[in-house]
Amino acid sequence: MRRNAQADDGEPDPDPSGGTTASHPRMPLVHLLRSVAVDLDLRAAAFAAEQHLHPTDLRALIALLDAERAGESMAPGRLGARLHLNSPTTTAVIDRLEALGFLTRERDPHDRRRVLLVVSREAKILGWDFFGPLITRILAVMDGFEPADLDAYERVLRAIAQSLHAN
Repeated sequence: MRRNAQADDGEPDPDPSGGTTASHPRMPLVHLLRSVAVDLDLRAAAFAAEQHLHPTDLRALIALLDAERAGESMAPGRLGARLHLNSPTTTAVIDRLEALGFLTRERDPHDRRRVLLVVSREAKILGWDFFGPLITRILAVMDGFEPADLDAYERVLRAIAQSLHAN
């Protein structure tokens, strides 16, 4: 079944929402956001391939780095929940990343029974070597905007991110 494609007669297929979504004046912005997401995903896939990582391994590293930036610790169970993985799959991801030297398992200093996952310095260096130039270019682009514009942009992206998690 084709969706959102051109019919054989050259006419666009109808909008499944009854025409209210496709004609929304902000649809070009939605398409641009999707395009940026696809481009970023392609870069992430290139990094994963270069480092011999499964896409889930890369998502795990990103989740761990995000938690670290937020000042939060990450145990295996929390990582699995974050990525919607079962326990055996989570263990396999952690084992692969540990074997590659991308993370270590450390005892929680507050609860020695608990294991925490920590991204290695080497993994951070590899990530920065690959993504650093892109991040630098993105920051340079942002420097061309007024702080109020960037504040609005941040609010929009946060709201979009929230809507992605609302199911």
